[in-house]
Amino acid sequence: MSKKEAPINQLQQFLPNGTFDAVLHYLQQYKVHLTITKERKSILGDYRHQTHIHNHRISVNGNLNVFAFLITLLHELAHLLTFERYGHRVQAHGSEWKNIYAKFLDQFLKNKIFPAEIEKELLISLKNPAASSCAEDGLMRALRKFNQQGSGSRLVEELASQAIFRTDDGKIFQRGEKLRKRFKCTEMKTGKVYLFSPVHEVELV
Repeated sequence: MSKKEAPINQLQQFLPNGTFDAVLHYLQQYKVHLTITKERKSILGDYRHQTHIHNHRISVNGNLNVFAFLITLLHELAHLLTFERYGHRVQAHGSEWKNIYAKFLDQFLKNKIFPAEIEKELLISLKNPAASSCAEDGLMRALRKFNQQGSGSRLVEELASQAIFRTDDGKIFQRGEKLRKRFKCTEMKTGKVYLFSPVHEVELV
């Protein structure tokens, strides 16, 4: 995994306007070793707790737009504060983490940092934050609008019925019907059926 340490004077370019000072406060207060990674498909960010050898460590994908980057960083900082207060005595995404993460979000929402469509979805998140922003379809749709154009990816829900698409691992699927919240898709090579989130990013073949 390719990582690069994030010099403080360069961090600002990854954040929305008006958020750098608040973020820097937490990073310095808890002596966080922050790294910015290349794109990771399975996760957007990661937290490793402090040990007798290492400081708290947080990594965030560097390809995220500034709003997704901030949300992911707050998600990981909430893990840090949860560990500081409770150690290993609570679940990773239990009520303790949810309460801390919600307070982080509320702080930035009050400062009107986010565009209206993202703010709307975050206000919904405050009621019961998910373990990952990837798990919140509405938030994923809103954040995606602010990605750089030209990536060529499409959401499964944007494809026509029976459309053929490729996933990141190179497998080819045909989109089928929607079953409640997910789409039934068939792998062309094996005939096996998989369920896809409507906001899963794929490449149209």
